[in-house]
Amino acid sequence: MKRLYSVFTYDLDHCMFTGTAPVERHHVFGGAYRRKSELRGFIAPLRPDLHPNGVFAGKDAKDVDTALKRLSQQYYETHYGTREQFINEFGRNYIE
Repeated sequence: MKRLYSVFTYDLDHCMFTGTAPVERHHVFGGAYRRKSELRGFIAPLRPDLHPNGVFAGKDAKDVDTALKRLSQQYYETHYGTREQFINEFGRNYIE
């Protein structure tokens, strides 16, 4: 099994927002950026109704996804590189 880590929390078995289990592990940037999310630690354990790509995604899932993308960009700019480097790596700017 793949060992994932998160820059947001050490506990990947409980939702980072509610503290509940079970969770689905959300790659903040999916698709072509999925592997980069894993490398940078942009993984978020989320309750199934908060997981934007999950079967049980609820009405708040899109807002959670947007917030996680912004948090990830802020973390990147603080720890890894510039805004321009982030855009080159993840395709666009999420901070307005």
